[in-house]
Amino acid sequence: MFDQEDSELNVVMGVVFGIIALVIAFVIGLGVYQLRGAQTPVAQVEDMFVEVAEVGEPLVKIHFDLGETALPPTAAAQIETVIAALAAAPEAHALLSGYHDETGGAAINAEVAKNRALSVREALLAAGVSAKRVLMRRPAVTLGEGDAAEARRVEVRVQ
Repeated sequence: MFDQEDSELNVVMGVVFGIIALVIAFVIGLGVYQLRGAQTPVAQVEDMFVEVAEVGEPLVKIHFDLGETALPPTAAAQIETVIAALAAAPEAHALLSGYHDETGGAAINAEVAKNRALSVREALLAAGVSAKRVLMRRPAVTLGEGDAAEARRVEVRVQ
């Protein structure tokens, strides 16, 4: 009688441990999937950056508020200037470089500068500019010179 109860108990315990193992495997698999999925967009953004020399002065400088990455209201006219310059030169590209001021940590500032440039890129793409014509460049020095408000900018060159 006890042998039959022990046997049933072993089966039940085996099923319970099997279910626990499946749940743990599922959670680990989901975590790995999410981590890999989160890295894909970063890799795509990293592929956007090109090593192109800046030629001449920037056509426009779009200035941002402290810590902001969304386009300011004044950017619409500057985006139109870039679109007009690209329309006048069908072989030219818009070269974007993001900058930041000295407030905050270096890693956060680099991310903010990148996201500002991405905001300008998205505005150009939304206006109908081909993605192939919008290049993003990592500036050699991300800090602007002088005034902190001047440092928080994205420079756009059409070259």
